[in-house]
Amino acid sequence: MLPSGFRASQRAIVFDLDGTLVDSVPDIHAAAAAFLIERGLQPLDLATITGFVGNGVPMLLERVLRAAGQDADPQSVAAALPRFNAIYGAAPAALSRLYPGVATALARLGEAGFALGICTNKPEAPARRMVKDLGIAGFFAALTGGDTLAQRKPDPAPLHHTVALLGVAPDAVVYVGDSEVDAATAAAAEVPFVLFTEGYRKTPVEAIAHHAPFSDFAILPEVLARLAATAVPRP
Repeated sequence: MLPSGFRASQRAIVFDLDGTLVDSVPDIHAAAAAFLIERGLQPLDLATITGFVGNGVPMLLERVLRAAGQDADPQSVAAALPRFNAIYGAAPAALSRLYPGVATALARLGEAGFALGICTNKPEAPARRMVKDLGIAGFFAALTGGDTLAQRKPDPAPLHHTVALLGVAPDAVVYVGDSEVDAATAAAAEVPFVLFTEGYRKTPVEAIAHHAPFSDFAILPEVLARLAATAVPRP
């Protein structure tokens, strides 16, 4: 249960996906390895691929190509993108797993009356397949992917779009993510940001602007309750 007397009313929580709800790097790493092997190249290690995640697939692929010693100009990335998307899209959740406590936390938040959404830089089709395959699609009333709009995070447009789909006021939203990109997105959208500290961030927690941190989804409802009970200054 959430804290006594706490109930969301016309409020929403929007989540990032990769590194926030789902540890998805194993599938991204497998897709990148298969892509490079097809080209006669050596796969990159898991840690390297983890460092490439967060800015969308085109940027990921640019970094993969560059790290493999290949041309990584916009034309080369655009030419390679359909094949990479096909490899990854065939099984985006085969190796991915929810972080511990995610499903329970989502259920508690839904029962408390929050509208829930996802705003991710992962392309929309594999994002939808991932949440379906991992059994959490039913919790979400909206999902915006990295190719849903012309803009991607940290541009605030995808988060604003998700909020509009949820039908709540912009000042009734909290964004939950794991990275510098997510923090910048929340700041640009002028919404509070809650940082999941166990994801794919590249810098120390204290270097990322946030209103509240958490490392365990079991405490997320209480973190959100405390945030809702206080005036939220900008980070």
